[in-house]
Amino acid sequence: MSENNPFAIAQQQLDEAAAILGLDPATHALLRNPLREFTVSIPLRMDDGSVRIFRGYRVQYNDSRGPCKGGLRWHPDETIDTVRALAAWMTWKTSVVNIPLGGGKGGVTCNPKELSPTEQERLARGYIRAVWKILGEENDIPAPDVYTNPQIMAWMMDEYSVIRGHMVPGMITGKPLQLGGSEGRGDATARGGIYTVREAAKVLGLELKGATAAVQGYGNAGQFGHQLAVDILGMKVVAVSDSKGGIYKEDGLDFEEAVQYKQETGSVVGMPGASPISNEELLEMEVTVLFPSALENVITADNAANVKAKISAELANGPTTPEADKILHDNGVYVIPDFLCNAGGVTVSYFEQVQNAYDYYWSIETVHERLDAKMTAAFYAVHEMAQAKKVHNRLAAYLVAVERVAEAAKLRGWV
Repeated sequence: MSENNPFAIAQQQLDEAAAILGLDPATHALLRNPLREFTVSIPLRMDDGSVRIFRGYRVQYNDSRGPCKGGLRWHPDETIDTVRALAAWMTWKTSVVNIPLGGGKGGVTCNPKELSPTEQERLARGYIRAVWKILGEENDIPAPDVYTNPQIMAWMMDEYSVIRGHMVPGMITGKPLQLGGSEGRGDATARGGIYTVREAAKVLGLELKGATAAVQGYGNAGQFGHQLAVDILGMKVVAVSDSKGGIYKEDGLDFEEAVQYKQETGSVVGMPGASPISNEELLEMEVTVLFPSALENVITADNAANVKAKISAELANGPTTPEADKILHDNGVYVIPDFLCNAGGVTVSYFEQVQNAYDYYWSIETVHERLDAKMTAAFYAVHEMAQAKKVHNRLAAYLVAVERVAEAAKLRGWV
């Protein structure tokens, strides 16, 4: 069923945009599928001496505007279709924030929680040995994603550098600062989203100071979303959840307390002083801002009518199905679509590449100022397109992004 196939959803969203833009059939056909995709087998020697074979992927969706860019996921449910969809969304994401990159994505089907640190290092290096020929600053630059982190990026950069015979920091982003990472990368995804929420509140006439928020998904983006909603917007985060369930506290959850409890126990569930709440209940709470920050397809045709938030700020990729989008729009929920809302991560990754290229590093204040400028400009490009075409925001974001990619492909003479 297409509702559960993320790539079918990505294609459906493109088709809708292509019809409104009046794309010619050849351009539409080109943008509907990846330019290149790779599936690799990665033999991994386990700590007990046995060898297991893992499946790895890298999809280079479109590089008409510049080298491909996109994260590497390690997830037990990773499939080629998930990677294709995420690579497509990266293409639109780099385009909507107007940075000179294309879209790619990669992954390995594995459960990293079952791998020791030494096995993780061998898997990271094995992945690079399998795909290094298609990577590089001028071709395709990976980054962290679900269950990958700066340490894994460091191992990958080192393996690539060993193969090339010299250090190549710019071949991957999200690295530790000591190896050419950028200031401000850690919270960039959430921070970019918070800037768009700030601008959405302005156009909607909402006061955010003291207003309520709920965070569904309490990983990297969700935790920083909680912290920055409080610090930057003055909001009160009343509910958060992770894969095991959620917690609610009417007068607001303390960020440091929630993070520390999750680190100690592996989940926010059961935190003293908070009431239990399910992921499903959290999505339907009466809050000013809902932050879907987990995985795909959590807001569907089945529950969209029950979403009561005024703004849904998608820090996750693909949390809302196309059927749900229409329902939310009709009910007056202002959706800040994923590839606009969470584009802060790729924007600061791009800043990291720029800093690597000329070996000069910016202060955190410079990173924040430039991220704010990029995200704010992207927000208004999408908002104004939505108003002009009288369409919902996701479709407007597609119209802005697809038009730019189609124009680049035409100028290059591809179609």
